[in-house]
Amino acid sequence: MGAPKPQGSVVAVVALGGAIGACARYGATLIWPTAPGGFPWTTLLVNVAGCAVIGVFMVVISEVWSAHRLVRPFFGTGVLGGFTTFSTYAVDIQRLIDAGRVRAGLGYLGLTLLAALAAVWSAVWATRRVLAWRQP
Repeated sequence: MGAPKPQGSVVAVVALGGAIGACARYGATLIWPTAPGGFPWTTLLVNVAGCAVIGVFMVVISEVWSAHRLVRPFFGTGVLGGFTTFSTYAVDIQRLIDAGRVRAGLGYLGLTLLAALAAVWSAVWATRRVLAWRQP
């Protein structure tokens, strides 16, 4: 069976990537803050953009490039996991509902889900099309 591989390097790159991604998300909220009781457009756009990048990244490392074993945990799990945010999404929904904006909260809930899934699908499709177009 063999000895298990040490996971210290994986944990380290996920932590480093997560810190980078979370700082980038925080930066986005400083540049485009959401007013109290306002619609959380920044979180929505960050999550959708992050999902699109995940789609491109997964095609590239799965179908094009044989990446080092730490690239996926660093960038996919760490950077993009830290950049996108389920916790802020959930808190934003709760804040909208608590402010009496139930429709906005439910709309945000559904819009984020649909837009994120569409972003991943579209990015995967577009990346594969670009890669197929570039092949001789």
